[in-house]
Amino acid sequence: MDIQHYMHTLGRQARDASRLIAAASTGAKNTALAAMAAEIRARRNALIAANGQDIAAARAAGIEPAMLDRLTLNEKGVEAMAAGLEQVATLPDPVGEITDVRQRPSGIQVGKMRVPLGVIGIIYEARPNVTADAAALCLKAGNAAILRGGSEAIESNRAIAACVHAGLRAAKLPEHAIQVVDTTDRAAVGALITLPEYVDVIVPRGGKGLIARIANEARVPVIKHLDGNCHVYIDDEADPAKIVPIVENAKTQRYGTCNTTESLLVARAAAQSALPALAAMLAGKGVEMRCCEESLAIIRQAAIAGAKLVAAREEDWREEYLAPIIAIKVVAGLDEAIAHINAYSSAHTEAIVTENYTRAMRFLREVDSSSVMVNASTRFADGFEYGLGAEIGISTDKIHARGPVGLEGLTSQKWIVFGNGEVRR
Repeated sequence: MDIQHYMHTLGRQARDASRLIAAASTGAKNTALAAMAAEIRARRNALIAANGQDIAAARAAGIEPAMLDRLTLNEKGVEAMAAGLEQVATLPDPVGEITDVRQRPSGIQVGKMRVPLGVIGIIYEARPNVTADAAALCLKAGNAAILRGGSEAIESNRAIAACVHAGLRAAKLPEHAIQVVDTTDRAAVGALITLPEYVDVIVPRGGKGLIARIANEARVPVIKHLDGNCHVYIDDEADPAKIVPIVENAKTQRYGTCNTTESLLVARAAAQSALPALAAMLAGKGVEMRCCEESLAIIRQAAIAGAKLVAAREEDWREEYLAPIIAIKVVAGLDEAIAHINAYSSAHTEAIVTENYTRAMRFLREVDSSSVMVNASTRFADGFEYGLGAEIGISTDKIHARGPVGLEGLTSQKWIVFGNGEVRR
């Protein structure tokens, strides 16, 4: 296969389809989404079988457990994909929305209209559900999409793409509106990110190495986050009944996700009471604790059976483990917690556990991350949980979109003017 020729063909087809999708009615887009969901349910067994081929090949290749977890697609996952498509169909269509209209002294009215971005290239590893999520969001926001999944999920992605194309046909929309790159050749990635004549935005989802490469080499704007070093801070005015459940969920519900907590900060005034219970929970889950000197002493004194304790190093404060490992540090209080987070965080998601309203509001204002929470698990940092239907990815950048990127993040705005014969004087 001539990769450059192939990718240019996909790009040209996507650009042509993007103009039709931008003009498509809300009804047509929702019909396509409903048909896609129906196809996914109807082909459930075929999707799971295709995923089984990917799983077998991945295990034979010695793929790491975190990626294997993201790759796996079971009946619950198939239903979640279908439900996600249906939920996106129920969301308001952002395309054509007019806001901020105001009268000017000249007589003209000035406002903004929300419009599609155009063609979105999405590059992702492992998660086959991204194929359905990305197709749904790009379509509803009036965009065409070129989807390049990882080689480890090629069979799953092909099977899901067949459902997507069946849905587009049912709504009489162009199949080229959603195209899955049908090759595992890595050169396809390099070609896709250097097609500014066809592609308007690149969204990478995957490991830090992949995203760093794309950010460095792309000639197209990129919406990205590199990693997820998320924090939970336990304030000395935290409700004791909330501490363990929040940390348990934030760290141990799933280890391989970007919104999993990797660092735990505890106020010194709360450390003696909070750390033993937290350490007992983490030890019971088999989580290794990489502790500062002060937290290490407190936990050792508690003599918790089975506790895996390691002295923390400087690099632990920056690490995204994606594994049953957590960094723990005792801090003087809120000021040091905020300073530590802003110094070491990847700007993904941070949470404070406190009953003090003033401290909670300071944390929300001063922590410089894309999602900041009070008395909730960092695992909520997700497009579905935020009511976006699904997400195209999470952005830790500050321009154009930040946090989980849903429909609004896949559109832009243009200025519009209503006049009645006015001329500038």
